[in-house]
Amino acid sequence: MASEASTQLVEGHIATGDKGLKADALGYMSNLVIGIASTAPAYSLAATLGFIVVIQGIGVKAPAVLIVSFVPILFVSLGYRYLNKADPDAGTTFAWTTRAFGPWLGWMNGWAIFVADVIVMASLSVIASQYTYALFDWTHGQNSAFWLIVGSTVWILLMTWICYRGIELSAETQMFLLSAEIAILGAFSIVALVKTYNGNALPGSLHPSASWFNPFDLSFSSLILGVLLGIFIYWGWDSGVAVNEESRDSAEGPGKAAVLSTILLVLIYVVVATAAIAYAGTKFLGANSNDVLNPLGKSVFGSPWDKLLIIAVLTSASASTQTTILPTARTTLSMAKWGAIPEVFGRIHPRYLTPTFSTLGMGALSIVWTALLVGFDPGQNVLNDSITALGFAVCFYYGFTGLACGWFYRRELFKSVKGFVLAGLVPVLGGVMMGFIFVKAWIVESNPDYNYSSPLFGIQVPILIGIGGLLLGIPFMLICFAKFRPYFRRKTEVAPPGLI
Repeated sequence: MASEASTQLVEGHIATGDKGLKADALGYMSNLVIGIASTAPAYSLAATLGFIVVIQGIGVKAPAVLIVSFVPILFVSLGYRYLNKADPDAGTTFAWTTRAFGPWLGWMNGWAIFVADVIVMASLSVIASQYTYALFDWTHGQNSAFWLIVGSTVWILLMTWICYRGIELSAETQMFLLSAEIAILGAFSIVALVKTYNGNALPGSLHPSASWFNPFDLSFSSLILGVLLGIFIYWGWDSGVAVNEESRDSAEGPGKAAVLSTILLVLIYVVVATAAIAYAGTKFLGANSNDVLNPLGKSVFGSPWDKLLIIAVLTSASASTQTTILPTARTTLSMAKWGAIPEVFGRIHPRYLTPTFSTLGMGALSIVWTALLVGFDPGQNVLNDSITALGFAVCFYYGFTGLACGWFYRRELFKSVKGFVLAGLVPVLGGVMMGFIFVKAWIVESNPDYNYSSPLFGIQVPILIGIGGLLLGIPFMLICFAKFRPYFRRKTEVAPPGLI
């Protein structure tokens, strides 16, 4: 619990928490920046907006889909807010679901975070590599599996080194990268809208209408298909909570930043999506669905300023590569400190006060995973399907976080209306929504027409990677059960009275 966290002094009078991480190293703004940067706004829009637009019945109403997709994310973020208030543990969902539902579900939720982060690392590092080559107009590098693996490896090594060298360096890097990204996206939106109203936009341009933001004009089936994609572009904001033990006001600041980061994200996404649709129309976005921002930049900014959007996506993907390593290393660190996995994952660098084995191990595993995906499938069909696949792990641990909040606070919920709504009803609704999305994704992705790759072993690739990745945790958990019995004998807990 928050009251259980202890601090001690190490060499140089640096305060550390009970896991050895550097205490009070980050402020509220750093929590917010890490949360937003982790979602990779520019990359997420570039890779997803075109696919949302082409869903039958959506088109110009893509902003409405982004607003609806935000609702379960906001609801779950309140779960993070109140669970972090009770227990600012770097393991976040792992620690909280262990307390609320017991060690078995807790362990599987820690595994789900690990699986989601490993899966996405391939896509993020490949995008960072491709856009690095695009920045210098090296087409051969963009299309060569060998050079994509080389570029991805360099980016992963660089970001792993930054995470290893200290949390302050990580936060400062994020501040720089996110500032550049948001400034470029803001400039793009303004120029695109001005050109649209001046009559200098692409053929098929449209003036924005209030109906674009009204989800009630959409059929339920179209809306759900859009939300399946929309959830992906919001995922990652919880990284700002994973550094809670290294933050000032650890019980309050990271949780508040998590909620605000989701609100800022929906504003960013809706504004940029509206500007893109208005300037180019849905046909253009659909024709360039693999990457809508790069071709738009050439028209909106012109040469050489079109490189700005390339820089935006590059900084976005590279920043998210770093902030994917951060929470994974802290999840496995927490699991080790709780005695749920081997203690080697809990090692802390004596000088940098960062997880050593967990950070370096995540970097190494990411390089191997990326090399396998790109090396054995140069066409990147499996890589593209892996993006869809990670949604299963995301919905799994987001959903259980929302449910855990309501259950953990069950004895406090009826003491106030505010507590019942914000710590109970809303997070639980978010968890239920995530469960529904999980099942709907399973149904949709069972359709071979929805995926890039041919089935493997008779199973659609997103399901094989996503569901298979979750199920792979079961034998590992059983091995840990045999070795770490005290953790698996833990009893469930409830929130201390008066916390809300």
